[in-house]
Amino acid sequence: MSEQTLVQKILTRASGTPDPVPGQIVVGKVDLAMAHEQGAQAIAPFVQMGAKKVWDPDRVVIAIDHWVPASTEGAARLHQMLREFSQTYKLPHFYDVGNHGICHQVLAEDGWVVPGDVAVGTDSHTNMLGAMGAMAVGIGPTEFAAVLATGKIWLKVPPSLKINLEGRLGKGVYAKDIVLRVLSEVKTDGARYKAIEFHGSTAARLSMSERFTISNMTTEMGAKAGMFLPDATTQEFLRGIAKHEMHPLLPDEGATYERVLHINLDGMEPQVACPHSPDNVRPISAVAKEHVKINQAFLGSCTNARMDDLREAAKIFKGEKVAPGVRFIVSPASTRIYRECLKEGLIDLFTAGGAVFTNSSCSACFGGNMGILAAEEVCASSSNRNFPGRMGSTKGRVYLMSPAAVALSAIRGEIADPREVL
Repeated sequence: MSEQTLVQKILTRASGTPDPVPGQIVVGKVDLAMAHEQGAQAIAPFVQMGAKKVWDPDRVVIAIDHWVPASTEGAARLHQMLREFSQTYKLPHFYDVGNHGICHQVLAEDGWVVPGDVAVGTDSHTNMLGAMGAMAVGIGPTEFAAVLATGKIWLKVPPSLKINLEGRLGKGVYAKDIVLRVLSEVKTDGARYKAIEFHGSTAARLSMSERFTISNMTTEMGAKAGMFLPDATTQEFLRGIAKHEMHPLLPDEGATYERVLHINLDGMEPQVACPHSPDNVRPISAVAKEHVKINQAFLGSCTNARMDDLREAAKIFKGEKVAPGVRFIVSPASTRIYRECLKEGLIDLFTAGGAVFTNSSCSACFGGNMGILAAEEVCASSSNRNFPGRMGSTKGRVYLMSPAAVALSAIRGEIADPREVL
């Protein structure tokens, strides 16, 4: 058997194929299947293929997260379909309105994905769960229907990129800045249908929350999966919450990678992805000099709305006010995080300064529920995409940055460098 990358190790375990090579098609067992509203589109093909039951109801999670509560009749119908499907096929793990959060976040905080898993979801940012040392991939509704029926999926073995992260993060520099820096080098198509492995001393020091942020945005690089190596940090995070047995795997030292990147983070300043692409990345100091006025600031999404994100933003926003003419929307990634914010006084802190603190949902990120931009409006956002029309009008402009930078930009009314106040 040849030396294997992490994704090859995982697919060997899942498929029983002893030595899968890039480009080879394998059929593997799925450890966890997740659906959000798009999962409603899987119901018809599931029935049409003659399926009588779900392969393993205990390995299926459905989480309503995009339109919460339902904001249109169409969204209400999707929710209704998923509730009925869950009841009909006796699916016990249903995260409904009121007991919910963004699908990737609830899967993480409730321990649904563990090292070595093959996890699939009806959302492109399912990559986020690769931070667990799993192969987590987004799939379409028809493919999801087949997984529900069989518990298996066919996959083309992806080649792998190895990214070594080294160096110390300076003041005001966060995981979001790391992944934007990586995007500036890999670009939005540089990892298309590839697996990315993060290595190096900096990667090993990152918290699980920080790893989630980075794995999440490997989607914007075109990656099939974005993974960190499972270690003591992973084990500690999953202690007491892992829903099934862990099978941690590590790549072989002699594994072959299509490309190896070495990124030194020493001296790196905060980064900003400018319109209209996540890889249009510039140092924040250069953007701040241009005095880019904003109409909206958004602190939310599956990328950056966990407790550490909200606390960092709160440090900057405490005692401050939202700039005139700016709307500041704060959307925690899960109900659990919402309750923690309530306990710590963060909801009061943000709303006292004029921010809108919402329930847990995808919120303004995808331009379909709230916080939609009008033509020519500008948003400073902690989310993951800024393509034309992502947050509303195709003539709106979205700048991607860390939660700390979003908070200061909301105060200043223009894109600002958080190092100025930290």
